[in-house]
Amino acid sequence: MRIGIDARIYGPGFTGIGRYVHELISNLLEIDDENEYVLFMNSPEYEDFTPPNKRVTKVLANARHYSFSEQFTFWLMLRKQKIDLVHFTHFNAPILYTRPSIVTIHDLTLHFYPGKKMTSLYRRLAYQLAIKSVTRHASRVIAVSENTKKDLIELTKVPSGKIEVIYEGVNPEFKEVTRRSVLSDIKKKYGIVKPFILYTGVWRSHKNLVNLIKAFSYLKKDEKFDGQLVITGKEDPLYVEVRSTIQNLGLEGDVVFTDMVPEADLPALYSAATVYVFPSLYEGFGLPPLEAMACGTPVAASKAACIPEICGEGNAVFFDPYDPTDISDSVMKIWVNESLQQELIAKGRERVKEFSWRKMAKEVLKMYHEVCA
Repeated sequence: MRIGIDARIYGPGFTGIGRYVHELISNLLEIDDENEYVLFMNSPEYEDFTPPNKRVTKVLANARHYSFSEQFTFWLMLRKQKIDLVHFTHFNAPILYTRPSIVTIHDLTLHFYPGKKMTSLYRRLAYQLAIKSVTRHASRVIAVSENTKKDLIELTKVPSGKIEVIYEGVNPEFKEVTRRSVLSDIKKKYGIVKPFILYTGVWRSHKNLVNLIKAFSYLKKDEKFDGQLVITGKEDPLYVEVRSTIQNLGLEGDVVFTDMVPEADLPALYSAATVYVFPSLYEGFGLPPLEAMACGTPVAASKAACIPEICGEGNAVFFDPYDPTDISDSVMKIWVNESLQQELIAKGRERVKEFSWRKMAKEVLKMYHEVCA
């Protein structure tokens, strides 16, 4: 087979989906020594990527996401290639492409929580058109969780049998760091001076950072708590309420903003945290809690969307993400109870073993063969 992969979202610069595409390609090329692959990439990833063998070809697409070029230039480019199957790794595929294809749907966040970047009716309708079109034309659809599959069926009416759930994986580099010097250095690097609660991720409305900060303000009033809140990720100027909430509650000295954290630093940062908290209102998969578990950190997590499905029953303390009091109570439950911490750490390590990028790639490759059979 000659398989095309839409790799225009590739690598850590594109956060979650970029990691998915990177791990998909890396693992496919390690386990598959039979098929040919054509990777459609944008700059600068195109220039940085070196095909490992002659069965892998890279094509410079340079089709900007959600653009006219994506819908027509990229469509023509795909048609010119002699491809048996193309895997669209995100919903933003050319709506006119009707040849054999697979599409991965990571979430429906923009439908449920459009945020400040999707305020116009035009953008919302365009998004729904794109999702419905690509899932209708695709030969098969990959959903990254049962919850995403359920949401997708409700929105698009795609038959359940057309959708297969294939979970994402956890990078094996996420493992517990125990050397005290490394843990001390990572805290110094990011200006952390106390035991801390950690949040990792982007700044978006559905990430629920305002309620997390309110919950933290309740924790600060408890004499048994003397810690900091550490928030990673690039600050989004559209969400000024995060900073304003901190200022209004007088928490400026207790909340640490790290900006973007290199992936190489994350295992140590996770390992140094006393509790990892994930307050999201909606996720398609929700990888960070699993990364925290892999690094031996107990997790307090939202019971919304797919998060309980991915974390697993009994492996985290779950809370109502709309209730700051419940968030703070759940964090405190872990913070003051060392035996509970050890129980969650042990269960978390076992849970993470169920999620492997290699397993994901094998299941995707099996689907490629089924579509082209």
